[in-house]
Amino acid sequence: MAKKEMDVVRNLDVERYMGRWYEIASFPSRNQPKDGANTRATYTLNPDGTVHVLNETWSGGKRGYIEGTAYKVDSKSDEAKLKVKFYVPPFLPIIPVTGDYWVLYIDNDYQYALIGQPSRNYLWILSRTNHLEEDIYNMLVEKAREVGYDVSKLHKTPQSDPPPEEEDSPKDTKGIWWIKSLFGK
Repeated sequence: MAKKEMDVVRNLDVERYMGRWYEIASFPSRNQPKDGANTRATYTLNPDGTVHVLNETWSGGKRGYIEGTAYKVDSKSDEAKLKVKFYVPPFLPIIPVTGDYWVLYIDNDYQYALIGQPSRNYLWILSRTNHLEEDIYNMLVEKAREVGYDVSKLHKTPQSDPPPEEEDSPKDTKGIWWIKSLFGK
């Protein structure tokens, strides 16, 4: 059976999309620690129209993070198809790594979103709060299933209440978490 072509959000209000998003669930990735918790992303609009990306996760009591830039694939299109570029390793940024970031669904109030990419190897359920009502979560999972995602691979991300503040945590500033992720730790 052919997979349904993914529709993406059109006319995304980028300014409303800025701010902090908590990862409610995602497909496991070798780019994140297996024991990662309190994972979140903070987006800030740059003067040139690109978006500064700060991805954070806590592992072993330490805050790991990586920063990057997101930009529209086609500046003339109204589709929410973005590319995100990070440089790795974070402590010696020399190799650019670029990935797709497609906004597949967002509610009218910009409180929760479904993010994917065309290969269907990555999927994220994001929320403005660190917990999401089960019926909304299930609706987003169903939307992912409808466009061909194997939702059995979804893993709920542990989130603390209240979420940690970056100032309260020791930082893994050398990017050790990134190296560990290469070895599946």
